[in-house]
Amino acid sequence: MSNPNNNSKSVSWRDQWYEVIFEADTPAGRAFDIALLVAILVSVIAVMLDSVDHIRAEHRKLLQGIEWVITILFTLEYIARIACSRRPMGYVLSFYGIIDLLAILPTYLMVLQPVLFHGTHQFAIVRSLRLLRAFRIFKLGHMLSEAKVLRQAVWQSRAKIAVFLSVVIIAVVIVGSMMHVIEGPENGFTSIPQSMYWAVVTMTTVGYGDIAPQTVLGKTVAGAMMILGYSLIIIPTGIVSAELANAANKPATTRLCPECFSEGHDSDAVFCKYCGSRLVS
Repeated sequence: MSNPNNNSKSVSWRDQWYEVIFEADTPAGRAFDIALLVAILVSVIAVMLDSVDHIRAEHRKLLQGIEWVITILFTLEYIARIACSRRPMGYVLSFYGIIDLLAILPTYLMVLQPVLFHGTHQFAIVRSLRLLRAFRIFKLGHMLSEAKVLRQAVWQSRAKIAVFLSVVIIAVVIVGSMMHVIEGPENGFTSIPQSMYWAVVTMTTVGYGDIAPQTVLGKTVAGAMMILGYSLIIIPTGIVSAELANAANKPATTRLCPECFSEGHDSDAVFCKYCGSRLVS
């Protein structure tokens, strides 16, 4: 009889920690996530200040101390998330799991190989991506819903966007080849790839000016590319806008599936609508 009781206590312990660490609907979970956000902000600010030479020179030890304290806290948090997950690898391979790992790797890489990985600690700025948790913590459910609709609209538009990009690439190749022949190396169009670069800059209406046509025919082609660029800009906007208008806007919650780590469940849902697992109540 002792084994079932021990298993029950073990499961209860993991579920309790799961609610605190992964959920934002309980007071304890909300407090944990707010403290996590504060730590993330402190870390990001410290990394930004460390990139300023005179600040790094004057406060090097302080910034290093902050970096190590934050890294150790994030490491303990990462281990705790793995420990209380029903499917540890599901969390590790999830979006937030990968971001959480990347948030602690740069500091350790600097210690293991200081010469090879010199300066990689500044890649800890990736921790700013962890601020996306704010949408869950502060119950910005309507923003989660809008983000889901936008993602669905872009996905539904993928075939049309692929065709659009194919047309753009073909136009860039053709015009780039034409400008290489028309203008030639003496006017800066030294190769077809270089001319294609000019075509991209012109079509997107950026216009760096580092390469410019000098002949009348070349300027005529450039003018046509500019007009074509303005015309093409509105196409992906119209495609995505049409899909957004057709997308269903259902209210989302911050409840997280313990198996597949998916969000967006109905408030009265008992099971995950993606994998069918029972949700933590």
